[in-house]
Amino acid sequence: MSHASESKAMRLNIRVSEHQKDVLVRAASYRNTTVSSFVLEQAYEEAQAILADQSQFVVDERRWKKICKALDAPPKDVPALRELLTRPGVFDD
Repeated sequence: MSHASESKAMRLNIRVSEHQKDVLVRAASYRNTTVSSFVLEQAYEEAQAILADQSQFVVDERRWKKICKALDAPPKDVPALRELLTRPGVFDD
């Protein structure tokens, strides 16, 4: 984990079943680490992956060209949208 040298001032408590604890203890043992370190490392990596999925995505070249074409195209004229955006809003008074 890249943040291993950071000071660990915060505490995180979780409740687990006997079976879950046994699985975590065995997995940590196979990795030659403590249960706390194992759980923290795995949870942190998964959290980073989840957050990355919210801000990054990968597309193949064909789809990327399609996205670029759509972004480069001139905007469509939508009269109702133009009217909505030029009308005074509730906070304009």
